[in-house]
Amino acid sequence: MNDNNARNVALNHVAAWDQSHDFSGPAAAREPADEIFGRDVFSHKVMRKRLPKDVFRLVSRTMNQALPLDPSVASTVANAMKDWAIENGATHYTHWFQPLTGLTAEKHDAFLTVDSNGDAINELSASQLVQGEPDASSFPSGGVRATFEARGYTAWDPSSPVFLRRVGKSVILCIPTAFVSFNGEALDKKTPLLRSMDAISLQAMRVVKYFNPDTRASRVYTTCGVEQEYFLIDRHLYLARPDLVMCDRTLFGAASPKDQQLDDHYFGSIADRVQAYMEDCERELYALGVPIQTRHNEVAPAQFEIAPMFENANVACDHQQLVMRVLRARAHRFGLECILHEKPFAGVNGSGKHNNWSLSTDTGVNLLDPRDETHSNMQFLVFLCAVIRAVDIHAGLLRASIANAGNDHRLGANEAPPAIISIFLGDMLQDIIEQLEKGTPKSTIKGSRLDLGSHSLMQIPRDTGDRNRTSPFAFTGNKFEFRAVGSSASVAWPNTVLNTIVAESLDHVISQLESATGKDPTDAQKKTAVKRVLKDVIKQHKRVVYSGDNYTEEWAKEAEKRGLPNLRNTASALSMLASKTSKDVFKKYQVLSNIELNARRLIYLEQYSKRVHIEARSALGLARTHIMPAVLRYQTEMAESIAAMQAADVDCEDTRVALEDYSDLAVRLRSTAAVLDETFGHIDHDDPENAAAHMRDSVVPAMGDLREVVDELEQATADDLWPLPTYRELLFLR
Repeated sequence: MNDNNARNVALNHVAAWDQSHDFSGPAAAREPADEIFGRDVFSHKVMRKRLPKDVFRLVSRTMNQALPLDPSVASTVANAMKDWAIENGATHYTHWFQPLTGLTAEKHDAFLTVDSNGDAINELSASQLVQGEPDASSFPSGGVRATFEARGYTAWDPSSPVFLRRVGKSVILCIPTAFVSFNGEALDKKTPLLRSMDAISLQAMRVVKYFNPDTRASRVYTTCGVEQEYFLIDRHLYLARPDLVMCDRTLFGAASPKDQQLDDHYFGSIADRVQAYMEDCERELYALGVPIQTRHNEVAPAQFEIAPMFENANVACDHQQLVMRVLRARAHRFGLECILHEKPFAGVNGSGKHNNWSLSTDTGVNLLDPRDETHSNMQFLVFLCAVIRAVDIHAGLLRASIANAGNDHRLGANEAPPAIISIFLGDMLQDIIEQLEKGTPKSTIKGSRLDLGSHSLMQIPRDTGDRNRTSPFAFTGNKFEFRAVGSSASVAWPNTVLNTIVAESLDHVISQLESATGKDPTDAQKKTAVKRVLKDVIKQHKRVVYSGDNYTEEWAKEAEKRGLPNLRNTASALSMLASKTSKDVFKKYQVLSNIELNARRLIYLEQYSKRVHIEARSALGLARTHIMPAVLRYQTEMAESIAAMQAADVDCEDTRVALEDYSDLAVRLRSTAAVLDETFGHIDHDDPENAAAHMRDSVVPAMGDLREVVDELEQATADDLWPLPTYRELLFLR
């Protein structure tokens, strides 16, 4: 065995870790979760204690009603925030924002300053709290800012909680902010999200007041609950895979004899080391005010899921970024590596991020709750049909919102919905929609009870419809689940798109209702108008509703007949950001200007091209510096074995044939590597559209051909010579 082989070194480390760490014993005494929750958040509870009553009331109004903060109170808030942070060990503060990289960004500034007497003091002024100035030229701008135009601004978002980030003994006060250019264009994911939430609130409130003129509600929020899937593998094995380190996914790897075919990992008993890691992550997230509710094994080996409770969508999107950071950072404490890529391992399920989306008034009413006798709940049916209309008209835009290089490997691969956007409603709502189309809905399918056949087991209620895991956009009781979002993505962008298109659709429907009934309509007039308007909506847009198996070829053909877009890859999907329909809807509701939208199209195209390029260069490097040397060594061993057999006058014909077959694979390795290398010379990085198309049409297929031969070689090469940890080791040693 080659002891210097990185794979063998990693395997030795794994064995040593297993012997020196025991997670099977009783857990150390821990504080209850409810005592930890929100400890590191400048929460309402903290503000109530530290702020004067009139200031607290103004700040609470800003947080709860999304109203502007009175500038006169900013100084008081900043001082209280600074004192609280310092008492908790903070030495620095940062404006925490979300540039168009999809990650978070921060620049740390010390509270420490020097006064006019030369004395050191701690300070956080109102101006420092409200506004910062990072370098805007070094973040993706899509041409909004030239390289030499460096000024950008961060602006405090009072509607999202300020929190403390702890790293060892270091504590940083993190202030959630928007990030805009010198001219005010949004260069981040938060600013358009907040604009879209304003847009949908305005239109949704028109509907609420139409049906309930005396409502106490003043605002509608989009709410969000995000299920995060991820992989955990041993960190030593991860470090022995350059492709995982550089690309967060394996570029080569033959299938393990056992993977997920026995369905034994899903919801299985959680391994000790993994459970200890999960609990550690949850404690930190509790302290940050992130309400984690669920953890479990997912379908693929070494795959898991974490899910928080529903929250205001802006806060949920911020919290989702914290979840990803904590999952990655805490893994190292347990000798693990957390992988958030959508498809890190070929042949087993990839990872998604199910975005559960709903609408709620500031008085706590879920507007997507059907309630009993759904057929007579006119307000709910208006919201439901508005969503159906929005998804049909803007299916391509919704598809573009979840487009990235990683998700291209996952969509439609039997663990994720296909690229065709459709809606699943379930039996009860499907029936009501069909009744509406014919005229007046008169009944609601009721749930039944299941008799489990044992006297010791109670009868349990059965829902009015099953679920459809193949649907990209499914109604699941009192919300819609957008299942196509990739596991590594920020959910701010899909939610921005969803909010905007539903705002447009609500505007369309309520405008027709108001026009049909005039001022102060009677209940009978409302009912008549709703039936007529919704009947037209259903007739025009029912094509997007589908209850069958979205994986089948029959559905792809049927979707084509219905005129639904099938944008199979990122390069194709992002073209929808240039469509007139997309430009118009963002501009009309003041979510994104044409300049801001085009910047995102160019940035996402460039990110796609660069990610594929990095993967291709990594694959080529691995093939030439890791795989080929191992192949040559094995060829040499086989040739020496043949020579020894011939010297001993032993029949070696079978071995000779094996060497010839193996040598053919080696030739294919060199030739496919050369083809991939040749594709690099045709990339036009100055033209994002052409570059993305070239990556899709030439580079990705060439990478696939190279992978095919490398995976064949893995299965034909002596195990002690193979340089990379295999799928069997990556997925089952943990």
